[in-house]
Amino acid sequence: MPVVAEPRLRVTLKAVRQEAGLTQAELAERAGVSRKTVNTIENGGFTPSVTVALLLAQALDVPLAELFRLEL
Repeated sequence: MPVVAEPRLRVTLKAVRQEAGLTQAELAERAGVSRKTVNTIENGGFTPSVTVALLLAQALDVPLAELFRLEL
C-alpha cells in the first residue's frame, strides 16, 4: 500500500500582516484576539479555529486562503 503524506497547513499570516504594516498587537486588537494568539499561530505552535482564522482574515481584509492553505 502506498504511503500517503498528510496534508500540512501552510501559514502565511506573518508575511501578510507585515505587508499590511501591522504589529502583532495591532492585528490582535483588530481581530479581537490576544497578541499571544497571533504570535503562536505565526510560529506554528497553534492551529487556529475556523472562527479565529476568519477573524484574522477579516481584520486583514484578505481571503482566508491567503493566510492559510493546505499543502499536499
